[in-house]
Amino acid sequence: VIQRVKSASVTVDGALISSIGKGVLVLGAIAKDDTAKDVESMAGKVLKLKLWDDDEGGRWKRSVMDIGGEVLCVSQFTLLASTKKGNKPDFRQSAAGVKAKELYQAFFKKVQELHEPDKVKDGIFAAMMDVTLCNDGPVTIQIDTDPPKMESPSGLDKVDLDPDLVGNLTKIVKEFQIPAELLE
Repeated sequence: VIQRVKSASVTVDGALISSIGKGVLVLGAIAKDDTAKDVESMAGKVLKLKLWDDDEGGRWKRSVMDIGGEVLCVSQFTLLASTKKGNKPDFRQSAAGVKAKELYQAFFKKVQELHEPDKVKDGIFAAMMDVTLCNDGPVTIQIDTDPPKMESPSGLDKVDLDPDLVGNLTKIVKEFQIPAELLE
């Protein structure tokens, strides 16, 4: 989850760990099926996502890198909780501790490497953190390296089409029959 912020900070046991000004707060969760490739992809996406307007008023034109903003990364495995059954969260989709820590740290280092290292801050992995933010907008966006497949809005995936014709389909045309007397 990425939040565009005016400021954000992480405190652990009353001690300030990290703080940023204008930029993005990244709440990151590592799933059990995530890989190093997912980490690299996500780091690039976080930094290139267009969340700010440009100077000419163009909407959604500038990234955190474009504005020279800061990034605060916070590990948050609870984002992967499932509540499909009962009222107790199920965390089975989260990666186990060692794998989660290694991939999260690789993500954080990749964000630092791709941006200015002194502008990328971190919380403490697996700690009970108090996260404070001043949301800008609010703008909050969820990004997933393996998003669920969306259904085709055309419904064509549910129609039994001749496979030889499918490759040649470029558009759907609907023909309307209008009586001649209505055209006068």
